[in-house]
Amino acid sequence: MGKHLPTAILASYLVLIKDGRVLLARRANTGYYDGHYSIPAGHVESGESFNRALIREVGEEIGIRLLLNDLVVSHVMHRKAEDGSERVEVFYNVSRWEGNIENMETEKCDDLSWFPLTTLPENTIPYVKHVVDCIRDQVFYSEYGW
Repeated sequence: MGKHLPTAILASYLVLIKDGRVLLARRANTGYYDGHYSIPAGHVESGESFNRALIREVGEEIGIRLLLNDLVVSHVMHRKAEDGSERVEVFYNVSRWEGNIENMETEKCDDLSWFPLTTLPENTIPYVKHVVDCIRDQVFYSEYGW
């Protein structure tokens, strides 16, 4: 009998840190953790790399342009989501970008603010808080939700 191989959902995230603060977006009208803070992110589409997905999603969500050579992978997480799906998520940092940060998806996000790395809002999505803590503590890989 053969082994069952998992089908994982892939996603890229930007953990944008500046002056000891991290950029968080409060979700709204999405049906998933509305009213909670997260970070700019999106699913990797078919035929797309993690890097390209990040560049696309960040442009769509916060209006900045990232260059491929500026992307730094800061954390990788294998996560079992609340719905039982398996996810492989890559988290990036960048030290520079082009353009001004602004909320480009006001129908999905009702606040875009900087918060101290050590004092995230209580309504931060739990796995996002976990990742920010890991990055702050220089932990490159984690598993969550198992």
